[in-house]
Amino acid sequence: MPSPSRAGALVATGAEAVARIHQAVRRIPAGFVTTYGDVATAAGLPGRARLVGRSLGETADGEPLPWYRVIAAGGRIALPEGSKGRAEQLRRLKAEGVVVKAGKVDMKRFGWRRSDAPVVD
Repeated sequence: MPSPSRAGALVATGAEAVARIHQAVRRIPAGFVTTYGDVATAAGLPGRARLVGRSLGETADGEPLPWYRVIAAGGRIALPEGSKGRAEQLRRLKAEGVVVKAGKVDMKRFGWRRSDAPVVD
């Protein structure tokens, strides 16, 4: 039997889960970042950080989604060195005033923490 906190993660699948993830990502304020895990929790999908990564990687071109504000645990930029995606993420974060040093963001300074309540409407 799944725990109550995991139950929502098991129920929301497919398009509903992606919509909840995108909704959570849209709420990250400019100039801040959060982790894949925190987005999953905010979307009511605790423990589904990899689903967040996959859904952001499959976002339709031209969709206005601030995907670049989502980073790996510990403040790491997850995209591979030398990739176009990483260069774009770094460019966009810099434009918002987020400082990235040696592939990491200071989460105490730029990390956005929402309340523990899911942002699902």
